[in-house]
Amino acid sequence: MSRLFAITRSIEEVVAEFAVDVQSATDVPSETIEGMPGLIVFKKNGVRVLKSVPWGFPRKSRDGPPTRLGLVADLTNVMWEQTVVDPRYRCLIPLTHFANPDGPKGGKTRTWFSLHRQPLVAWAGFCRNTPEFGAVFAGMTGEANEKVRSLNERMPVLLRPNEYEHWLTGDIQDVIKFQFREPLPAEDFDVLETRDRWQSGSPPGTAILSRSNRSML
Repeated sequence: MSRLFAITRSIEEVVAEFAVDVQSATDVPSETIEGMPGLIVFKKNGVRVLKSVPWGFPRKSRDGPPTRLGLVADLTNVMWEQTVVDPRYRCLIPLTHFANPDGPKGGKTRTWFSLHRQPLVAWAGFCRNTPEFGAVFAGMTGEANEKVRSLNERMPVLLRPNEYEHWLTGDIQDVIKFQFREPLPAEDFDVLETRDRWQSGSPPGTAILSRSNRSML
């Protein structure tokens, strides 16, 4: 699973889609990579709060300062044992697109994936205050569908709107079921192949299309 996602909708649309009660985030980042801010929605005192926090939990390093880990792939890892079981640490990560690197080493480009029937979607996430980085979040990954699998065997665990509350309040067995269920169907996804270099910073809304995408227009 790559470490890049984006939101191409307004903050007003995010607030409406996720029924936010308290809005402390005002800007929508053009893209999010590990260590950079992303939007999350979590529950506090029974209400939904929208906030901007950096992506990536601290991961200890033997020889230096902690690095970032933004993906939760193994729920049994000791790093997550206190976080994944407690609904207080669940969040929804709004996105419209996630990307995977495509092409040869040294010349990789951005290929974006999005749901054409649900422009704004929630990635199942976890959030917590940490001594090293303060408030942070990470996203849970699962098996990729056929469209994504050509570039990566894993993809974000994406939620339908009627699953938002279940994710925020369910127990650890619910978390396990979400991670190991079938991924959302490949036919529900649009693929945007671009000529933008992987580290270009170019969001999907300004993408330079690849020849294969242009031929479909």
